[in-house]
Amino acid sequence: MTPRTPATTAVAGMTMVTIGSMTANAASYLLAVLAAWWLRPAGYGEFAALTASQLVLAVPALALQTVVARQVVLGDDPADLRRLGTRCAVIVAGLAALLVAPIAALLDTGVAATTAALLTAPVLVLLSGEQGLLQGAGRFAALSVVLASAGIGKVAPAVAVLALGGGPGAALTASAVGTGAVAVMARVVTGAGPRLAPVRPAVGVAAVLRASQVQLALIVLSSVDVLLARVVLDDAHAGQYALGAVAAKVAFWLPAAVGVVLYPKMANPEHSAAAVRSALGVLVGIGAVAVVTAALAAPLVPAVLGDDYAAVQGLLWVFALDGACLAVLQGALLSAIARERTRLATVAWVGLAVEVTLILTVASSMRQLILITVACAAATAAVVSVAALRGVTATPRPPRADGATGPGDRPASRPDRSPGTD
Repeated sequence: MTPRTPATTAVAGMTMVTIGSMTANAASYLLAVLAAWWLRPAGYGEFAALTASQLVLAVPALALQTVVARQVVLGDDPADLRRLGTRCAVIVAGLAALLVAPIAALLDTGVAATTAALLTAPVLVLLSGEQGLLQGAGRFAALSVVLASAGIGKVAPAVAVLALGGGPGAALTASAVGTGAVAVMARVVTGAGPRLAPVRPAVGVAAVLRASQVQLALIVLSSVDVLLARVVLDDAHAGQYALGAVAAKVAFWLPAAVGVVLYPKMANPEHSAAAVRSALGVLVGIGAVAVVTAALAAPLVPAVLGDDYAAVQGLLWVFALDGACLAVLQGALLSAIARERTRLATVAWVGLAVEVTLILTVASSMRQLILITVACAAATAAVVSVAALRGVTATPRPPRADGATGPGDRPASRPDRSPGTD
């Protein structure tokens, strides 16, 4: 059998991860539609608000996955990384407990339903730890299965409860239980892994916190325009803007597998420069295709959804451009986490501050709002990408006098952990 080239392996990995991610996303969209149908507007408002509140508490889970994947590449002991995941889960559980009352009051939701929603957060942290172990080891087939199972495990129990007449709290509780079952399954799929002698002090919660602020900046950047649309636009135009933002979300999430698959190589000093260049190049290419596709598909908007959304037609490609820029920014920020240069997130926070200021002081129409948003996203992505590329092409730091490697370097005694496809 002819061995596969690295490029072929990467494409295979991206394909598998994309299938798993799309399955999970499709399940989430199905839950949203069915919940809206069964709970009716009043009940669905509570359900949607609590589901959205999970997003912020999910940030540590996303950060943990990136940190664990990086440390697997650097040769850390999987057992130590699992203990890190457990500590993070305990911290998130405590934070969730403290937030139940404030969130219930802020969103005007029931305490039981709010507790059920936030209960999922620490479980997601444990699940993300296992996903990080699979990602760092390049086991993308297994990772795809876990991603798809996570989506189905979260949605299927909730759909069953809703079909039986359960309310938002019961559905969210069932969702948490299903996610827990998938976390256990992921632990079995991942396995114990080899026992490795430590080559450096084990990473701690501080590393996850640093990665968390990077992920949080990206998440807020990807959603703040939709939130502020309800502030600067009337209800009708805010609804039209929200529809256009769907194109941005698609362009943003569609190439997510690129970062997942190439991230382990970004964390390996021997392959980091090439991986970052490849990731950013592929993301720009996919983004260009998304923008052209949105422009070509724009005439379908009023035809399918009615004349109420006709105003979105001419701006659909701009929304897609916003999502494409955010996807490039995500790739650049992932490289920053991989190389432990999380201070690059400062640029994203500055970009966010500028965007919010301009929206609140300048935007008074849907066109102005999306143009401000895409300009800030493009500028931020460009600055962070250039900094990321310069960072990986800089002269490597010389070995320390004691022969140990630097904090971002992989020890020479460890075998190459270039990702495969499981």
